[in-house]
Amino acid sequence: MEHFATEKWIDFVNQAVDTNEKQLMERHLQQGCKRCRKTVSLWQKVRQSAASEANYQPPEHAVRLARAAFAEAGLAGQRKGAGSRIKLLFDSFLQPAFEGARSAGAGTRQMLYRADPFQIDIQVEAAAGRNRIVVTGQLLNLSNPGILDQGTKIALSNMRGKVVNAMTNQFGEFSGEIENSGDLQMTFANPSSRPIVISLRDALGSLSGND
Repeated sequence: MEHFATEKWIDFVNQAVDTNEKQLMERHLQQGCKRCRKTVSLWQKVRQSAASEANYQPPEHAVRLARAAFAEAGLAGQRKGAGSRIKLLFDSFLQPAFEGARSAGAGTRQMLYRADPFQIDIQVEAAAGRNRIVVTGQLLNLSNPGILDQGTKIALSNMRGKVVNAMTNQFGEFSGEIENSGDLQMTFANPSSRPIVISLRDALGSLSGND
């Protein structure tokens, strides 16, 4: 099954594709492509979040959790230099859930980061029936959208001594699976500057990973 690029789905969500292409993309979704459905769902949430950002005030408990996570990851004192270039644009765990939907989506977390010149789309989910988590995502070079960062090395660590290596494919996509300790650290090799490091404490909330 041929997939559409992330940029195309962003235009689709923003209603910026022509009628013929829109029909092709809708048909693709109707055929049951789970990966593209997840991409559309993510960017719909990003669009909704951006639209309401001006009036949104995060709850105090979410602010405390975010500050604690950055402090534990050693990022609190790095506001200057490499640490300041990593920005969290979206985190599904910080979005208010619809009534009755919280438990259904508790095993999956979607995030979007900006670390110039890159944009990093990440999904973390619990592996069914096993104490492991699956990390998938895509690395995009915003300075030159025509260049896909194929062959970028990524190290996934559970911060308990387990490390799994992954690499982006020709579409900038990557995937890896690692033992679930509760925490997760992702290190993206960047030949032009310092590595990009994203650390998550309690990556899937209170979920243990055991089903």
